[in-house]
Amino acid sequence: MKKKLMAALMVATMVMGLTACGNQPAANTPSTTPENKPSTENSAGDNQNTTDKMIKVGIINNNPNESGYRTANDKDLKAMFTEENGYEASFAYGEKNEEQVSAAQKMIQDGVDYLLLSAADTAGWDSVLKDAQDAGIRVILFDRTINADPSLYEASIVSDMNKEGETAVNWLKKQGLSEYKIIHIQGQMGTAAQQGRSAALDAAVKDEGWTLVNQQTANWNADQAQQIVQSVIDAGEKFNVIYAENDDMARGAVAALDKAGISHGVGKDVIIMGFDCNKWALQELFDKNWNYDGQCNPFQSSYIDDIIKTIESGGTISEKTIIMEEKGFDANEITKDDIEKYGI
Repeated sequence: MKKKLMAALMVATMVMGLTACGNQPAANTPSTTPENKPSTENSAGDNQNTTDKMIKVGIINNNPNESGYRTANDKDLKAMFTEENGYEASFAYGEKNEEQVSAAQKMIQDGVDYLLLSAADTAGWDSVLKDAQDAGIRVILFDRTINADPSLYEASIVSDMNKEGETAVNWLKKQGLSEYKIIHIQGQMGTAAQQGRSAALDAAVKDEGWTLVNQQTANWNADQAQQIVQSVIDAGEKFNVIYAENDDMARGAVAALDKAGISHGVGKDVIIMGFDCNKWALQELFDKNWNYDGQCNPFQSSYIDDIIKTIESGGTISEKTIIMEEKGFDANEITKDDIEKYGI
């Protein structure tokens, strides 16, 4: 195990040396296979608990019904942080920072050992994280970054949302359309996923002269996305690309197209792009009803568990930011094996 951790450390060190300044590094990143754990050092030489004491963790997440990604993420955490695995876990959910901050304050008062956080918004966390630190509570970020002093948390296990957006936009550029008229359906504003996926498209619109027919948030919701696309259709505006920042919103957009009899997918009138790689969404690619889907890996619990056990055994965390490798899928290249391997 130690050899595997050191291998991951060498890769992560190379990654960090190539990244630009900012919350989300944009370099190539290590694989997320079980062999590639976060970059940690364990003085005990293994990753087992050195005490029979139950570890209290407070887990603050976003709404598990928000999307297929979030459902898979919540399920993964609940499967890991169980009494059988040595944890006493409490869960709280919130779609707004104030809800999550309130939950965090309660968990701090309850005396958890670790606070695990997937923030609804990137801003506004310094005060509550300082309270946790003063109380001797270790904070581990997962899924989403925040704008906070790195000294306030132990580690951040995240996707590179900027790179997700860049990968998708680079794919779109390669399609070589004679004109780009895009409906951009954004996720919940202020989240790391929305910011990263939006930034790449905004930059391309400016640099490439593409046209944004509509840019509006649907808050990760299929029904809201359908309404946005329906309003564009009703207004008689022309478009040939839908860039939806998650699969559920892409599905809602497609429902509006189907209702209006507008073709979509490979060789059709409208290019459909989503993110998250739900199995059903990858099947849409395989069937050529969609064109592109960007991966967002929801399985972070094993990384968190490894960090906690390293700390508990007296080890140190060598890297603050642990970034999971992700890729984009093209409808002309995806296979059945890809759906089984990468679908959530």
